[in-house]
Parts: sequence; structure tokens; C-alpha cells
Amino acid sequence: MHSSYDNSLRSKSIFTTGNIVIASMGWAVLALLYFLLFSAKIPAADGMESRAEWYVVGTNIFEAFAYLGACILCLRNWLSPQIVSGRNVWLSIGLGMLSYFIGGIIFGYTEIVLKEEPDVSLGDIFFVLTYLFLGAGMILAVASRRINLERWQWLIVLAIAVFGSLLAWWISMQQATSSELLVAILNWFYVVSDVVLLIIATTLLLAFWGGRVSQSWRMIAAAAFSLYIADMWFKYAQGPNYQSGEILEVFWVFSGVLFGMGAVLEYDASLRRSRRTSGRKRA
Repeated sequence: MHSSYDNSLRSKSIFTTGNIVIASMGWAVLALLYFLLFSAKIPAADGMESRAEWYVVGTNIFEAFAYLGACILCLRNWLSPQIVSGRNVWLSIGLGMLSYFIGGIIFGYTEIVLKEEPDVSLGDIFFVLTYLFLGAGMILAVASRRINLERWQWLIVLAIAVFGSLLAWWISMQQATSSELLVAILNWFYVVSDVVLLIIATTLLLAFWGGRVSQSWRMIAAAAFSLYIADMWFKYAQGPNYQSGEILEVFWVFSGVLFGMGAVLEYDASLRRSRRTSGRKRA
């Protein structure tokens, strides 16, 4: 009786795996349409072209909710004792999502409200924490699984590592070298971190391919790729005339959405595995 009641409640809940995935995809599509339709610059009174302030506010809202949602879903995995990849993995990724959410809020406040674009701000503390937490979580995921890749798979990892490193190096060389040591350190930290996450994500994608939780880690790998694309574009586009809201910055939204989808897919796979195991024990 109690079991049937729990199943009835679960079926009536709007927070099912399917609904969360559909909502996440809908958020990503809305963000893409928003960037495509409203990202054009408009002439200002001084003759300079710039994007409308309401548009920049909107991009920050899309990004913030994507990472906040991902944080909640990752921490839900951390609270679940049945999670397959390990609770500490999702705690680290969840804290990374929370850090990026806070950093984005600070960056948006600095840009929109204070009308400043500092090379270094309080938000950088949280962006650095984001990479540290994400790196720790993904390394824990690798450590929890015996990596036994085929030679062709290692070649894929090597090719992506070389391509990602060369692209990041080329973009970095296009930028003027800052005279401030902290700015230079942060710039190289972000570049190296993006490449490292890209390599780890590729390794995880190939290692988990075909497994019980392969779908979730495909999403995580895609999230890392999206983060790399957005970060590389941001670094390439930076300059005295840079303005937030370029179309490729939608990949920041995609990254947050994909991390959240990876979390919810693993949660669902873990619950299904737990039910099958408990069913065999009762039998």
C-alpha cells in the first residue's frame, strides 16, 4: 500500500526526469532565440553602436538560471545514496555550478549597474573556484572508473588535447599582454583550465561510452565543450570595444543547461538501477 502510494505521488509530480529535461531544452532554445533575435547593436546618441541594456540583463538572467538549476540538480545527486558515479563527484560539480552562478551575478552587477569592466573583480574568485570544483569533480569521476581506452580512443583524446591547446594558445597570442601580474596569471589560469577540462571531458565521454550512465556523461562532456567555446570566444573578442551579448556567448547558457541535464539523467539511471537491485533481492 505504501509503495503504491509513493509511486502515485511520483507519477503526479511535475519534477519528473522527462519534464526536467524538456524544461532544460526549452530554456536552451529560448536563450538561443533571444541571442539570435535581439543581439544586434543599435546606434546610441553619440553615434556609437551598442546593445540595449535590457538585452544584456536578459542574457545574464538566462545564464544565471541555467547555472542555478544545474547547481540544484547536482546537489540533489549528492544527497542521493544511490548515485552511481559517487556523491562527492556531484558535490564538487554542484559547488562549481554555484560558484559560477555567484560569479556571473557579480560580473553582471559590475557591468550593468556599476558600468565598469575591470580586468579583475570579486567575481573572478568564484570563477576560479568554478574551475577548481569542476576539475576536482571530473577527476573523481575518472578515478572511480577503471580507464581502459582503446588505442584509437587515446588518439581522439590526444587530437582534441592538441587542437584545444593550439587554439587556446593562438587566441592568447592575439591579445595584448597585460602589465598587471594578477591579470596575466588569471588569463593563463582560465586558458589552461579550459583545456584541462576539455581533455578530462573527452576521456570521461569515451570511458563511460555504452555504460549504464553513458547518457549523463555525454551531457557533461558536451557541457565542458560548450564552456570551452564560450570562454575561447570571450577571450578572443575581448578588447576596448568589447560588449557582452555576442551570439557565441549563448554557449555559457548551454553549458549550465547541459550540466543540469547530465545530473538529472544520472539521478534517473541510479534510481532505476537501485530498483532493479532491490527487486532481485526481494525475489
